[in-house]
Amino acid sequence: EFNWDAHKRSLVLGAFFYGYILTQLPGGYLASRFGGKWLFGGGVLCTSVLTLLTPVAARTSFALLIVVRVLEGIGEGVTFPAMHAMWGSWAPPVDRSRLVSVTYAGSQFGTVVAQPISGILCASTFLGGWPSVFYVFGSLGVLWCIVWFIFAHSTPDKHPRISPAELHFIQSNVEPKDEVLSVPWWEIATSKRVWAISIAHFCNNWGFYTLLTCLPTYLKDVLKFDIQQDGFMSALPYLVMWITINLFGLLADYLRQHNILNTTQTRKTMNAIGLSFPFCCTILFKAFFNHCSYAAAISMICLATAFSGAAFSGFNTNHVDIGSRYAGILMGITNTWATIPGFAGPAVVGLLTEHNVSKDQWQIVFYISAAVYLFGVVAYTLLGTGKEQPWN
Repeated sequence: EFNWDAHKRSLVLGAFFYGYILTQLPGGYLASRFGGKWLFGGGVLCTSVLTLLTPVAARTSFALLIVVRVLEGIGEGVTFPAMHAMWGSWAPPVDRSRLVSVTYAGSQFGTVVAQPISGILCASTFLGGWPSVFYVFGSLGVLWCIVWFIFAHSTPDKHPRISPAELHFIQSNVEPKDEVLSVPWWEIATSKRVWAISIAHFCNNWGFYTLLTCLPTYLKDVLKFDIQQDGFMSALPYLVMWITINLFGLLADYLRQHNILNTTQTRKTMNAIGLSFPFCCTILFKAFFNHCSYAAAISMICLATAFSGAAFSGFNTNHVDIGSRYAGILMGITNTWATIPGFAGPAVVGLLTEHNVSKDQWQIVFYISAAVYLFGVVAYTLLGTGKEQPWN
């Protein structure tokens, strides 16, 4: 309908991240100060309403669409820090991995559901075809927010329906959080433990965004595969990752509960698995893809995403371990760094392959991703910890 060139399409996709990165740190602070319930719900509500307005904005002007996309990112940017702030009050140490993992796994499951449904809606005449995607998912987001505002609560002591036994268990295992009035910004900024999480978070997202946003372009333009023609196959890596995020969360808590590994060892092990296996797969991509079928290529991508699910029980849960009082702020800090690959990664890929889409040029892309993965493993292994920090 719009006949946008590649540059305009990249602007539309990247505009979200420009807004998203702006509210990571403010979102973490506000969630730690006032609780995550209203901030999280408000962020989703804002994004849902703007999603409903997207078709109108696109048909009005390209500039208005970019503004809407940036505002969507601003609304969505507070959600992960708010979620972490809530788990800082709700998640006992022995259940922390599975609880944090299952919430973040929802992002993958949403993609699994949304991709094939979006394809069906686009091909239909319902509400004009492609606009129906935004109307349907925007409406579902608004309805979900109503349920969230009714049933969710920032802390266990504010929940009117929690059982006395559960409240006692949580309060016995999770230190109560006073209102955050003074944040130890300098201590956090200079903490090598926070930098360990930030580096791992950045490296994981660099590889992940390259794997699932740029690799389909390689398969299509260089190898003449096109997984985007098949909604299910396009969603399959996300389905695999959704499953493994939950499984590794259960495994991590099992290792902790049975004293097989302590918290530090568990986090480092999960992080190493989550980044090392994609590192190996990325190294092998060119050699493997040159002599493989369509199904084998998808299987290789799924293998990489399967093991990357372990990282959610590594660095991604570690904020709550080292600083539960400031978990939202810590997530805001590390996710700020981790958002950069959302627009920098595709830009680097575009720079390397713009004038030459040969396999050799793409091999450079894969090697860069592999090096980033490896750096994340080494840095977190050397600097990471599962111990609560003195400034908490």
